[in-house]
Amino acid sequence: MIENKTINVLVVDDSAFMRKVVSDIVESGKGLKVISTARNGKQAIEKIKELNPDVVTLDIEMPELDGLETLKKLKSLGIKIPVIMLSSFTTEGSKATLKALELGAVDFVAKPSGPISLDIHTVKTELIEKIQIASKAKVHTERDEQKDKKDFESTTETTVKPARKPKPKVEPDLKVVKQTGEEFIIAIGASTGGPRALNEVIPKLPQNIPACVLITQHMPAGFTKLMGERLSSVSQLNVKEAEDGDRLEPGKAFIAPGGFHLKLKKDSSGTKGLRSLKIVLDKSPPVKGLRPSVDIMFESISNLAEIKKLAVILTGMGSDGAEGVKMIKDSGGQVIVEDESSCVVFGMPRAAQKTGVVDKTLHLSSIASEIIRRIK
Repeated sequence: MIENKTINVLVVDDSAFMRKVVSDIVESGKGLKVISTARNGKQAIEKIKELNPDVVTLDIEMPELDGLETLKKLKSLGIKIPVIMLSSFTTEGSKATLKALELGAVDFVAKPSGPISLDIHTVKTELIEKIQIASKAKVHTERDEQKDKKDFESTTETTVKPARKPKPKVEPDLKVVKQTGEEFIIAIGASTGGPRALNEVIPKLPQNIPACVLITQHMPAGFTKLMGERLSSVSQLNVKEAEDGDRLEPGKAFIAPGGFHLKLKKDSSGTKGLRSLKIVLDKSPPVKGLRPSVDIMFESISNLAEIKKLAVILTGMGSDGAEGVKMIKDSGGQVIVEDESSCVVFGMPRAAQKTGVVDKTLHLSSIASEIIRRIK
């Protein structure tokens, strides 16, 4: 819940027109105040040091110091400031936005019609809500992430040889697990802060994992495809945006497309295990205003009797997934959630905790190793 205090906002955009209209939108929000504006990243950093705003709205495309370089500079300086990106709804704009989220931006709002959007008012409600959420978000600096990496590496026993492309360090080999013939579905739900969290978890899972990973990340259509491609490029798993009819396989990960619920359906071919399951995408009504919904994905998975299940709730606003984890647990599955100390927003993990069915709560840096431990 947002406290009744003024949230001071710095608006950063190279367009004088956009600075004015974004400022007007922000000022129209209850409890929001624009304390200053900046025309580029260099000026923004100076004003952040001087004024210490609660939230920054940051354009990506700017002269001198663009949005991505500004984020990198803030991290290197150890400045913990919640940032909302304003990005173009284009392929290049989407790629830059995903990179910004990995660099620590709390969230983003897509400009409806390019760098100078005359119709920016159409995202007024979204921008105000995200600024209010961001004001309570936890920001992680470069020092925090280096400590996380050091902690993770100190608990890793061995590594897996690189797969078909350069890969990061992953968890111990799973040959012993594969011999049992058991297969798992690892179902992950995330929202605000999710892209950064997924980028910490998925690349640490080995290619020979006897599981298929299903991901529901609250994100608009168009962004989930690029996120899948980006995750696949740095992971041993084959990660992609899910398509209707995709068949589950060990070593693969599927992301629910923005605007679609992800469900599973067993085919009638007599095939057993993961390969007997196909993805079904549908546009049934949003749940709690969300589509895709983590609850819908978990509910569908809970109906599968012969497959072992592990549900994971990462950082995110709201309570999506809380009803679903109860279904997963009732069906014999396991549930782990991200700890508040590493969450950008602790809403979804907290809601899951309150159900009383969570098996373990862990710092983000330990999630991947816990997934492997539970499969072993």
